[in-house]
Amino acid sequence: MEENKVTEEQLHEIVNKITSKDFNIYFFTLDTKGNAVAGVANIYEHVKILTELGYNAHILHEKNDYKLHGDDNGGGLVDWLGEEYGKLSHVSIESQDLKVKPEDFMIVPEVFSPLMEQTKHFPCIKIVLSQSPEYIFELLPIGRRWTDYGYNTIITTSDKQSAFVQTLFPSAKTYTVPVSIPSYFTNSDKPKQPIISIHTRNQTDTVKIVKQFYLQYPLYKWVSFKDLRGLSRTQFAHELGKSCLAVWVDDVAGFGTFPLEAIESNTPVIGKAPNIIPEWMEEHDENGTQKIINNGIWTNTTNNIPELIATYLKLWLEDNVPTELFETMEQTKGKYTYASQKEHIEKVYGEIFSNRTEAIKEVITNMTTKTTK
Repeated sequence: MEENKVTEEQLHEIVNKITSKDFNIYFFTLDTKGNAVAGVANIYEHVKILTELGYNAHILHEKNDYKLHGDDNGGGLVDWLGEEYGKLSHVSIESQDLKVKPEDFMIVPEVFSPLMEQTKHFPCIKIVLSQSPEYIFELLPIGRRWTDYGYNTIITTSDKQSAFVQTLFPSAKTYTVPVSIPSYFTNSDKPKQPIISIHTRNQTDTVKIVKQFYLQYPLYKWVSFKDLRGLSRTQFAHELGKSCLAVWVDDVAGFGTFPLEAIESNTPVIGKAPNIIPEWMEEHDENGTQKIINNGIWTNTTNNIPELIATYLKLWLEDNVPTELFETMEQTKGKYTYASQKEHIEKVYGEIFSNRTEAIKEVITNMTTKTTK
């Protein structure tokens, strides 16, 4: 909205609506058709928390057939994320329920550059939620920036991501809201079982690792692999908690929730370091040199993961896993809680809303000054 084209009274009304939480926050969300996606789960957490804080937050989807509940053709969102998330407000573009007003806010994931272009004339404040920097370039035309479409505010999940996106969009304002790991990711109350939970972005990596492991180490044919794809989030947590080991491969991970879920479950992780090292996986020494934390068993290739699995299993069966691994895992636990995320969301969104009202008040002041001259 161009504030100089509206009346002072209209601007005061917008300020009042934002101040009294009488406005809408729309989070555009991909329909996963019942498939668990960590990025979508995080969007739902934002909507859930903002709703708890008294805001009118909505999941915005494109089609009327957004799959909330399972049917004969497969599961829906509530089947993997939970019923409470299905009860959040959902609005469809196709049904024309969407009536964006100047006091509203729209949040779009980084991959949907075409939607940013389509909504560039919307009168609301437009925000990018960037969870995986690798997706920034997927649909963004060469030479274009999010700011060209009026998306001048960016929320990321780590300070490291914020610093990266600022190199791409230096005129945008960036904020950080870390993810949260649900409290039901916890250690099993029974001894760990000879089960290896495996989670990879590409299923071909899972197949390759499993086949290579059994070919190279047939003596461990009695050890089971559990592909956690397709499970509800609580089932996912249950399987992870009882497993003796977790394996993770996700080159384009932005935050890396799976290893954190495993660590909270007291299940060691063997993982391939992603293209952008997550903040919880690194530290800096007294000279400022970056180094990887040993809160997992990290490698830079998938080829040696079967060997690392075999080495770990031998140590585990002999009850000889280095205590340092579990001690470092313990130091990582508890950093990304629901309470912490809620605190960040309240602060960050509160500042964004406040900045909006302050900008409008400045326009009102300028209008008043011109009128009195």
